[in-house]
Amino acid sequence: MGALDGGLDIPHSDMRFAGFSKDGKQLDPEVHRKYIYGGHVAIYMRNLMEDEPEKYHTHFSEYIKRRIEADDMEELYKKVHAAIHVDPTAKKSEKEPPKEHKRYNLKRLTYEERKARLIERLNVLNSAAGVDDDDKDDDE
Repeated sequence: MGALDGGLDIPHSDMRFAGFSKDGKQLDPEVHRKYIYGGHVAIYMRNLMEDEPEKYHTHFSEYIKRRIEADDMEELYKKVHAAIHVDPTAKKSEKEPPKEHKRYNLKRLTYEERKARLIERLNVLNSAAGVDDDDKDDDE
């Protein structure tokens, strides 16, 4: 279910789909169906659950919260596809926008601010140089 199903004319070939055998030059519909309905995700979930349980819990934490198991993936994908067919319009996210945007680079100073900063630095340098000159005069 994708752009082609939505009616877009995209030049493509069956060779691009999962389940195409280069040797037999045939598309295996069962393998293709398995990928459409999340069978590859279910296999990955089972492998992670057996081999690396910690990684499984981090990768699939939302699935675990919603009690979605590897065996439920095909049913979930069918339900999602059905919901998309009923109403294909995109839904607006219900998350609140951040209250304050993070700023990683410094805010650019105005000309007046840069000029005042330069004068301040020059005054600090001049006063430091003046202190050193007074010390030299005392030594002589």
